[in-house]
Amino acid sequence: MPFMKPVSMNELPEDILERFKHYQNTRGFTPNSIQTMVRRPNIVRAFMQLNQAVLYEGTVDEELKMLVSLIASQVAGCRYCQAHMANLSKIYQASEEKISQVWNYEESDLFTAAEKAALRLAYHGAMSPSQSSQEHFDELNKHYDENEIVEIVATISLFGFLNRWNDTLATEIEQLPAMVAKETIGKTFNWEAGKHE
Repeated sequence: MPFMKPVSMNELPEDILERFKHYQNTRGFTPNSIQTMVRRPNIVRAFMQLNQAVLYEGTVDEELKMLVSLIASQVAGCRYCQAHMANLSKIYQASEEKISQVWNYEESDLFTAAEKAALRLAYHGAMSPSQSSQEHFDELNKHYDENEIVEIVATISLFGFLNRWNDTLATEIEQLPAMVAKETIGKTFNWEAGKHE
């Protein structure tokens, strides 16, 4: 049960309402995370702008960014973000098999060496304190330029904020991402909603 209820859509400023409608159209729902955050409109505006710049701009493939976010959220233990990133990984064309095997990326043949380097940094970088090392960056430099590495680190960092936000508030998981999580990461990661029900 969430510690704070989302704000009703009919209480939103017009510019935010339009953006929330975009989420409704592209994802099939508006995330409870931002419907709670919107109590401070400038925070949600800044967050949505950062989210756009980190996940949907640049040259790193969006599918990989979603999988990096999923690994970071698995390390952090945030079931809400795990469900959302399993869902977004699927939206951005990751196969259900790849999503279900992402936690086993090191042993899996489904991931390229470049993907493994990014997922390895996500795994170690999302730990608290971070366990990233020069070795991780040496491997990343074989596959990505510095601008792309910034995108990958920004993706991990964005989810440092979101994992804390949603786990602290016990944000309720919406039906669609919960279903996708059960169908994908639930098979290998023993996923359950926990306090986010």
